[in-house]
Amino acid sequence: MITPKSSKYAVPALDKGLDILEYLASKAVPLSQTEIAQGIERSPNEIYRVLVGLENRGYLIRDEVSGKFSVSLKLYSLSRKISPIDQLRQTAIPIMEDFSAKSGYASYLSILYQSKVMVIVHARSHAPISLSIAEGTVFPTVDTTTGRVLLANSNEAVKQLIYERDESHLKMNKKNKSLLEGELQEILSDGHCLRKSQLTDGLTDCAVIIGQPNGAVIAVLAVSLLTSTLADEDTQKHLIKTLKATATKICEQLGN
Repeated sequence: MITPKSSKYAVPALDKGLDILEYLASKAVPLSQTEIAQGIERSPNEIYRVLVGLENRGYLIRDEVSGKFSVSLKLYSLSRKISPIDQLRQTAIPIMEDFSAKSGYASYLSILYQSKVMVIVHARSHAPISLSIAEGTVFPTVDTTTGRVLLANSNEAVKQLIYERDESHLKMNKKNKSLLEGELQEILSDGHCLRKSQLTDGLTDCAVIIGQPNGAVIAVLAVSLLTSTLADEDTQKHLIKTLKATATKICEQLGN
């Protein structure tokens, strides 16, 4: 339904059509014109022409016997044409490049891939010295800052699947596994992770989540930089703040 904020630019027929599609998509059975009208709090006459238009465009199917409507597979077909990873990349690249140009930090975006962490976007820095990570590079999950942020924001089923395949986690004793779970809860609460790299001496990683915890598609925006450049606590706080602000811009552009 129309919110006060959006009413200035409302398109009544479009709003009715979207209300109908969203309502029917939430139901497991076909519904009559009257039932749909009641469900979206409109009159049957008010939605008649919209129903006919949606049927003519192939978004709705009307049963010849009962006359009831159901959502067709057209919406599903359209959604399959949009790769969420491609959309994430296209949205993130200009925002990440802007962040790297202003901050002087190279940044990279990663997702879970076959229980590991894969870099899918890298934005170079214009600074004389910066870390470059090639797109397509794969890292272990438990031992990396980016991986831990992904783990913290994944559901239990995904976490257990990763644990079963992660060599580092398989070697952990009960105490270290418990410490890991405590760290993941802290990351989930803070929305970021700042820690020294476990893979390369002298580097510190800072990573923040893009998307919603337990979401269908989540990613991590991160920077890796010389530990010596983060000796000042104010510098650390500023890095975390600007990285989170960049992640928020990406989420907003994705409609997340």
